[in-house]
Amino acid sequence: MFSIGDLIVYSGHGICRIDEICDKTYSGITRAYYVLHPIDNSHNLTISTPVDNDKTVILKLMNKEEAVKIVDSFHSAGINWIERPQLRGQVYTDTIKTGNRMDIANVANTLMRKKYEYKMAGKKFYEHDNKILSTIQAILFKELSIALNTSPEVIFEKINSLIETTDQTPIQFN
Repeated sequence: MFSIGDLIVYSGHGICRIDEICDKTYSGITRAYYVLHPIDNSHNLTISTPVDNDKTVILKLMNKEEAVKIVDSFHSAGINWIERPQLRGQVYTDTIKTGNRMDIANVANTLMRKKYEYKMAGKKFYEHDNKILSTIQAILFKELSIALNTSPEVIFEKINSLIETTDQTPIQFN
């Protein structure tokens, strides 16, 4: 169980702060709920989710060592590209739903490499692939930036430089 004030990753909403843990009653059933607020919340969104909810993924933020491993994983080629767009979208979306950050990073790696390849060939990148990639970058890169005490923009620049070069030098973070 998490505590009030903890930062967590809540599926679909990204990084949230737990502002309250309280009991709520719905349909005559009382359960403990987390009251969450996304940290990039420009609309004052409040999310209530049962503490024991097994239908959504709630994860503790990664630590610095995990974050360094994930960034370093962008030195590799990612995962296999699936040629059929509909199947690719389903497989990649299912991977994201697992919450496994390394697997999610591998999907991002593959999409970023394919996007760069398309750009260099003067081709248009599929909109659905771009949407998946943008979602991953918004959540995963923000989490990496918190763990590595930097900004999401710095994470994006460093990872993008790995995608666009063959440099195998590990990236350093303070």
